[in-house]
Amino acid sequence: MLGIRAYRQQILASNIANADTPGYNAVDIDIAEAAGGDQSAPLPLNVSSLGHFKGNSSWQSPPVSLKYHVPSQAADDGNTVEMDVERQKFAENSLMYQFSLDRVGGEFKHMKELFQSLK
Repeated sequence: MLGIRAYRQQILASNIANADTPGYNAVDIDIAEAAGGDQSAPLPLNVSSLGHFKGNSSWQSPPVSLKYHVPSQAADDGNTVEMDVERQKFAENSLMYQFSLDRVGGEFKHMKELFQSLK
């Protein structure tokens, strides 16, 4: 979930940064879909010579597809960014990212304490 939240934070920041760009369409991802979705498999690498290694690349496609935001009131210049909505989404996502980070940190702390007690 940390990766998904970080990816969404980048998307929301991009929307806010382009609030004054004419014709810019705001995008977002569906967190519920991203949390339950399967990650795509790594891309296979083609081998065209005997000296090439076989394997998989480390690149993976984004976890979910982007969805366009439908504004409640359209702007004259075609921009669909609503700053109040984007700021609210950004703040909520930041809070949930920090919560996820704290949970992961807590798990590592408990594991560290467990391993230290085994000595």
